[in-house]
Amino acid sequence: MTHKLVFIVYPGFQLLDAAGPIAAFEMANRMKPGTYELILASPKGGMVKSSASTTLSTTPFAQVFNADTFLAVGGPGVNEASTSAEMLAFIGDLSQKAKRIGSVCSGAYLLACAGLLNGKKATTHWQLSADFKQRFPDVLLDEDRIYINDGNLWTSAGISAGIDLSLALIADDLGEPIARHVAHQLVVYYRRPGGQSQYSELIEMGMKDGRFANLLDYIRNNLGKPLSVSDLADQMCMSSRHFARCFASEVGTTPARAVERLRVEAASAALESGNGSIQVIARQCGFTDIERMRRAFIRIKGVPPSAIKCHPRQSD
Repeated sequence: MTHKLVFIVYPGFQLLDAAGPIAAFEMANRMKPGTYELILASPKGGMVKSSASTTLSTTPFAQVFNADTFLAVGGPGVNEASTSAEMLAFIGDLSQKAKRIGSVCSGAYLLACAGLLNGKKATTHWQLSADFKQRFPDVLLDEDRIYINDGNLWTSAGISAGIDLSLALIADDLGEPIARHVAHQLVVYYRRPGGQSQYSELIEMGMKDGRFANLLDYIRNNLGKPLSVSDLADQMCMSSRHFARCFASEVGTTPARAVERLRVEAASAALESGNGSIQVIARQCGFTDIERMRRAFIRIKGVPPSAIKCHPRQSD
């Protein structure tokens, strides 16, 4: 049975918010022909210009009567789109007929304005979280998740997270093996668990330009070493106590937690790329044993290393 999937777009939508998921569902269709019917819908139909000035052909709302799943995409034009009575009425009507509803990035604003997120767990791009919380206090927003599933509601974070969401939906429809194969064909790492953080600690800490910037680089390049507080204090020519106090104040976390987070990020990248066994990666990243790495992953990412490790490619 064909699954009708409608993408809701508008002038100023983010191209990748639509194109990324479409590519994933297209690939699933190649593996299981006829699984998905993909429709781009806009208020008036015709060619709709994205924020990149690239246009896509769309079907007018008046010709879209139902959907099994619909996804509202995000983009700079979402603020104007979310004030459109026609847009909100269409979303409200379609939500009564669809088995699943969802959004990519700031597309969550459309669902929220249509009243579909009240009392629901949802996410959106981290940069929009403060504004979103202020405007929609009844939404249970989790600003640090790649995607969230609450009943028949699916919401995802910024731009590329729409691909993660799509892979999760494909797994829901066709099973994990197909979703994994789609990821391989798209040349993306096997889908990240929805509970994984939007932030990369390697990037976030690397943005610090204070006196500990060079030390953070040293940690990244020496994860296999013990990296105790005393070792790091020596690198800074400071006493251990003074170093620990200054580091926590400037970086926002303790030296031990910073080292652990950087180890987890490095290990996660290695696991996703299939670069070695869990045992080898644990040793290379400075974890004394697999169990310690497992506990660190669960504490920081909410999932064990086995949930992130890239699985062998299936034959085409």
